[in-house]
Amino acid sequence: MQIKLSDHFTFGKLFRFVLPSVFMMVVTSVYGVIDGFFVSNFVGKTSFAAVNLIIPFTMILGGTGFMIGTGGAALVSRFLGENNPEKANRCFSMVIYFAAVLGVILSVLGISLMRPVARLLGASDEMLEDCVIYGRIIVGFTVFFMLQNIFQSFLAAAEKPKMGLTVTLIAGATNAVLDALFIAVFKWGVIGAAVATGIGQLLGGFIPMIYFSRKNTSLLRLTKTNLEIKTLLKVCGNGSSELLTTVASSVVSILYNFQLMKFFGEDGVSAFGVVMYVQFIFLAIEIGYSIGSAPIVGYNFGAANDKELKNVFGKSLLIMGIAGVVLSALAEALAIPLAKLFVGYDRDLCSLTVFAFRLFSFAYIFTGINIFASGFFTALNNGAVSAILSFMRTLVFQVVFVFSLPAVFGVNAIWCAMLAAEGCAFVTSVIFFISKRKKYRYA
Repeated sequence: MQIKLSDHFTFGKLFRFVLPSVFMMVVTSVYGVIDGFFVSNFVGKTSFAAVNLIIPFTMILGGTGFMIGTGGAALVSRFLGENNPEKANRCFSMVIYFAAVLGVILSVLGISLMRPVARLLGASDEMLEDCVIYGRIIVGFTVFFMLQNIFQSFLAAAEKPKMGLTVTLIAGATNAVLDALFIAVFKWGVIGAAVATGIGQLLGGFIPMIYFSRKNTSLLRLTKTNLEIKTLLKVCGNGSSELLTTVASSVVSILYNFQLMKFFGEDGVSAFGVVMYVQFIFLAIEIGYSIGSAPIVGYNFGAANDKELKNVFGKSLLIMGIAGVVLSALAEALAIPLAKLFVGYDRDLCSLTVFAFRLFSFAYIFTGINIFASGFFTALNNGAVSAILSFMRTLVFQVVFVFSLPAVFGVNAIWCAMLAAEGCAFVTSVIFFISKRKKYRYA
């Protein structure tokens, strides 16, 4: 039986509804991980470092899709909760058309700026060409990457999360097979990695576009619409925390790479890259839950169903708290095998990666609650609070600790920066949960 946004959500029903979104995010995150595995093991650690160095810039461009998708899905879910499907479809259509145009513009901009950006990020002469060619190909697919991110949010809002999972699995499997073919068999190096990822993103963005363009059984369909600046600004403002999270995370990654190049050279960047690949997957679980539960929150907020809002809020806090502890323990247990999987060919690099892994892992205790907090306020259409939480968590706290900890406690303390930042962000999230509970009546 199809689960509806208007249903009462038990733990079982909540898990079934959000699970496709979780899998969607995990599979999407695996794109970069698969690239990293094949590049590291079949091309070499210099190319691996080059890919890790340029990825933050490509994510900044593509991250616009997260902003439009989460902000738009929250507003559309609210319109559906208010029993206004016509307005919901006009808003949905406007968001998709706007994103497609913006994606093309960002692709042109990114391709033209790739070489100077690579130099600015600290690429050595040995890494430069790999940075440029990988980055340009990836950025060339930005419009599809954005649409894929947007449709992940809207498929949940349209009560079709399982379809979103199917599309993402198709895209992910395509990426994995082509990575093996282009890199391991054809020996195309970083070009093969970038093309494989791009084709996967193309499928992830194009298939839902076709589905929503035709008559379907979901709550949403692409229709004729007009550019409504006020509504678009509301969408972007409401989803600004997600863009801010992506941009801030990329900026922090760039700062990490600067510091690690200074302290450890290419090995530091490579070790950080392995840690980030695993973090992509772990955080994707929590981000996927946030995306999957957001339409429920937005719908019940629009319907003024305080009882169900309290129900989903309480269950989500418990789920995210348990998930944080489990992921932290899992990261500790998998530190050695995962380090060997990516960089087992270099003993010193592998040892550094294991050391970094084990210090980073404790941060996952807090990440689930922090990510849910930002997504929850986005779903309540309070983009300001969501943006503050994201800004403090992903930029302010991390920048402070990535520079201060090594200066005070030595270079190895850089691996504790994320733990310190997530701990401070957790305190901030709790403060906002308490201060806003009466206004939104979720507790």
